Amino acid sequence: MRLFPLCYVNHLQTSLPCVSSHRAFISIFAILALVVSAEGSVGPSTNSSYCTESKECLEYELICKTDEYEVRHYSPTRWVSTDAEAYFMGVGAAMAFRRLFQYITGSNEGGVQMDMTAPVLVKIPEKTKMWEPAIYTLSFPLPSAYQDNPPAPTNDKLYFTEMPEMDVYVRSYGGWMLSVTSRLHAHLLTKELTRVRASYNHSYHYGVGYDSPLKLLNRHNEVWYVAEGEPVCSDPHDYW
Repeated sequence: MRLFPLCYVNHLQTSLPCVSSHRAFISIFAILALVVSAEGSVGPSTNSSYCTESKECLEYELICKTDEYEVRHYSPTRWVSTDAEAYFMGVGAAMAFRRLFQYITGSNEGGVQMDMTAPVLVKIPEKTKMWEPAIYTLSFPLPSAYQDNPPAPTNDKLYFTEMPEMDVYVRSYGGWMLSVTSRLHAHLLTKELTRVRASYNHSYHYGVGYDSPLKLLNRHNEVWYVAEGEPVCSDPHDYW
């Protein structure tokens, strides 16, 4: 039994094993496997301690953790999104949620019904005025089975968002994700990021929810700011 395929030199079969070709094939296969595994990190909720109500959850790599925040790395993923104009984040999120929920429960081409995934992302503009409405973007991560080829929405207010590979600063908190609590924890996170001289996108942040309204205890919410450049995982004042 041969362990390697026979070599062909100038179309002539030789008795020498193609060791180099075989190794090259394995190397190419390994690279392709890494590329495939890096895409679309939506996986079983059992991999997360706070994805308790959905079958699948957005996965991430924990880069570091301090007393005030985490730094996470997320791979590229596809989301279904919609925009809502409102004076308060909670009102806009409620309007947008209904559209997205209708999409995953069959309001799409083909009438495909999909399981709810977590978390729900609300993109919140950083600079808003009390007397002017703001545009809030709500997004659901598409299930792993539909990351590559999701059914098209029948509602023209829905669209797909390609979330790029990114590092994010994360602050977690319990209770309910309301306009006031979201702003409070966003302020606390930016205060700490300023203190450690971290660079991040100042134009918006994400309010992130993992639980349905029916869950009353042990709720989990987050605030995300997208890191710019190399994430800061330690206090620069420690080196002085």
